[in-house]
Amino acid sequence: MKYIRLASLIFLLIQLQPALAHPPGLSSTDITVKPDGLDVKVTFAGQDIEAFVTMDTDGDADVTDAELEAAKPHVANYVASELKILLDGTETKANTTNKVSFDKQNNTTIELNFPDTPKESIGIESKLLDKLPADHKEYVTVKDAAGRELGKKMLTPKANTLEIDLNTNAAPTVTENHSTSPFVDFLKLGVEHILTGYDHLLFLFSLLVVTRSFWPAIKIITFFTIAHSITLALAGMNIVDIPSSIVEPLIAATIVYVGLENIVRKDKVTTQQRCILTFFFGLIHGFGFAGVLREMGISSIETGILVPLFSFNLGVELGQITVASVVLPLIWWLHGKEKISRYLVPVGSVLTCLAGGYWLLERTILS
Repeated sequence: MKYIRLASLIFLLIQLQPALAHPPGLSSTDITVKPDGLDVKVTFAGQDIEAFVTMDTDGDADVTDAELEAAKPHVANYVASELKILLDGTETKANTTNKVSFDKQNNTTIELNFPDTPKESIGIESKLLDKLPADHKEYVTVKDAAGRELGKKMLTPKANTLEIDLNTNAAPTVTENHSTSPFVDFLKLGVEHILTGYDHLLFLFSLLVVTRSFWPAIKIITFFTIAHSITLALAGMNIVDIPSSIVEPLIAATIVYVGLENIVRKDKVTTQQRCILTFFFGLIHGFGFAGVLREMGISSIETGILVPLFSFNLGVELGQITVASVVLPLIWWLHGKEKISRYLVPVGSVLTCLAGGYWLLERTILS
């Protein structure tokens, strides 16, 4: 009876924190310096743009195509007013010929044009970050008309500026003292994503809870790593494009399936069968990981997807290994306790099914 009460308590805690199953807000700003001015493309997730522009004007909890169309001028004007661009130390204002678009990946893209061109320096300050949650990040890249990179930085509310020296006698340099490399930025982002991606972690737990030794666990983790790395790369480079409205429910469904398999088949599942299942389901989770890069609008070669893709995936792996190194010894220790071992898989699997089922409903019927 006490195990049932414990399971109920844990499930209630899962229900109270559904938002934590997703990564923090991400956005991107791509700036191209041309002879006749600056082209700026800012990309936000749809829910983030609603933080400062009302989309649902009639308050019926349903944003129609007409409401989206009506919101476009407001979105463009607001973003233009909150993105401060300094050219050679002087602030410049965007032209009024701006473009706003909404895609099927829930991204909002704002294209701005600034009439002036810098000779010595470019300064960017994103005041939008002050209006967004404290964990929001904005990836800024600056390049010239030929595609040569001039500078890049991951902005945060505490470090929301980027300054680039365009000295003609040397390569452009980022003069912001607190800047870190994109490799490190996306490495950290990958670690954060897996550590706060409770749906991915629960899926991994449901796979590993039946293991009792080192090598079966390593094989399962390896197959999961290979699978999600493949689809993360395919989706990140826009080779395969599956909407998040399909991927997210499928991720929840994989959690439910593995939980049910643990309950129904119990010890009949071989390591080989579990590795094959892990691989195919890992492909689905890889598309979920790629959603983070899509939210930032960097899923294209022209914005330098290769370094972010590699370092983000490496961060995911480091986070995954960290979690596994803590959880696996605990699982094996519990399996060694006879009174606990008999309940570990069934109780853990019931919790898995409940949480996965809840996320499945949340991402389909309740969305």
